[in-house]
Amino acid sequence: MSRVQHPVENSRNGGPVSRSWWIYRGTGQPLPDIRLADVLPPPPGWRTFDGGPVLPPVPAESAETDRRLGSVGRTTSRQNPHDIDMINTALLLRRPLLVTGRPGIGKSTLAYLVARELGLGRVLHWGITSRSTLRSGLYEYDAIGRAQASLGRGPAAPSGDGTPEAAPGTPSAAPEGGTGARIGDFVRLGPLGTALLPYELPRVLLIDELDKSDIDLPSDLLHVLENGSYDIPELVRARHHEGRAQVFTDDPDTTVTVTDGRVRCRAFPFIVITSNGERQFPPAFLRRCVRLDVSPPREDQLATMIAAHFRDPEGRYDDMIREFVERSRQNGGLATDQLLNAVFLRTAGVREDDESWGELLEALWRELSGAP
Repeated sequence: MSRVQHPVENSRNGGPVSRSWWIYRGTGQPLPDIRLADVLPPPPGWRTFDGGPVLPPVPAESAETDRRLGSVGRTTSRQNPHDIDMINTALLLRRPLLVTGRPGIGKSTLAYLVARELGLGRVLHWGITSRSTLRSGLYEYDAIGRAQASLGRGPAAPSGDGTPEAAPGTPSAAPEGGTGARIGDFVRLGPLGTALLPYELPRVLLIDELDKSDIDLPSDLLHVLENGSYDIPELVRARHHEGRAQVFTDDPDTTVTVTDGRVRCRAFPFIVITSNGERQFPPAFLRRCVRLDVSPPREDQLATMIAAHFRDPEGRYDDMIREFVERSRQNGGLATDQLLNAVFLRTAGVREDDESWGELLEALWRELSGAP
């Protein structure tokens, strides 16, 4: 199996670093003339899954990726070699990557960097709240909508000739041998459930801020993350008369066929789980993750980020970057978007010698603790 040497900037001495086993190289730019399927080695035997039939790749959501990372080709980001080591370790072992660090330092952008560079398509995003459950990540079932449709009360839109016509997403026919609406028409897979579909290449899933969840969610995830599969009980119960159900996914306007109510992955997804370090996770959960503690970005990384988002000469905002880094150190950590906001005001015409500039920076660069 071929390998490509990937030079990356060393964080300590500026020299090139290359690891022969790296697949992801940390630039955030698409790999040229390389198919991931050709360079990604098979998974370990204990992380091999056989779901099917194989689904085609999903296209990238370029607008969302550019919004988070900046435009392709303007610059090359320079991640720490240790970070790239951990990302590739998670990719090769087919294990979730648990990324910890203070808020606002770019933990969630790792998912978009990996998806863009490796050509893994649209990033699935599961934003965690205190009300998030394992089921909400896997799928949702609209039982009320199905009951209404079974009674002939489903939503309808007028057709061209004035007769009622089923609106998009409503059932088209009753199941063979049964009564009422098709169950699959009222099932929508969540981000986790979609990521575990049998794709040929891994989908990228971002589970954002897991420490906001209910105390039981990390433990609830263990079975799914270990087995790469899950059941949809509503479809399992209906499998004798609706063995092949067409359901919606978390990707816009996309449906897939689920057989006998069971979903099993083929390529285990590349899962980035972010945490602000606000709580402890169970040892059993941590054992199943590759852990990466992200450090605050260096000055050169901030300069690269600015160059990716703004069409301005490199080095123009070096003084502002140095001031931001110092202010961040004094205030216990600032978020990178606080720097981007300040740079945008400069590009919009606010001059550094304007008498209000100092007040604007004070307002934009307030510490994140919420202190007045």
